[in-house]
Amino acid sequence: MYKIFVNDKPIILTTKVEKETDFKNYLLNTVKISKVIKELNKTSVKEVRLIHDKEEKLLKKFLKKLPNVVAGGGKVYNNQGEILFIYRNDKWDLPKGKAEKKERIEETAIREVEEETGIKGLEITKPLQTTYHIFKRNGRHKIKITYWFEMTSSYDGQLEPQENEGITKVAWLNEEESKKALENSYANIRTLIS
Repeated sequence: MYKIFVNDKPIILTTKVEKETDFKNYLLNTVKISKVIKELNKTSVKEVRLIHDKEEKLLKKFLKKLPNVVAGGGKVYNNQGEILFIYRNDKWDLPKGKAEKKERIEETAIREVEEETGIKGLEITKPLQTTYHIFKRNGRHKIKITYWFEMTSSYDGQLEPQENEGITKVAWLNEEESKKALENSYANIRTLIS
């Protein structure tokens, strides 16, 4: 099973057909993705489930339905166990960004976290789950595939929000502050933190 978010509502890729209650079922092979996005954005339906009989083909078939944007990002811890957050578009988020040509995804993640926050001395400790969300740019929907990594840094210098990317704040948040920030964040970020 996979979850792809449209804002905070998920499209679930699954092999199980269940009786519809507050969600809709569609066949992955024949569904019009624009209809699914519209339904999630404009109705009270809580999620859409796209059904295919082969588990191993769910994601591959879905990713062919829209252009893909590959990104890398980081959940960064400091020596106090705090997590590095950015504030953009009136929401708390984790730093991430688009991969450049011929760049390994780990390099993308480190570069983007550094660019968006001004942090130095990042070290990847382990890969985290990959998240998927649909966004609209220049009138077209795309799927952002973000490869996340847990990172650490002993950096205690000045953090610099990358303002030309719309980031207005960068902050280390402790466990309590992180919980509060997640109330004003994105569903895919909440899956990485909780």
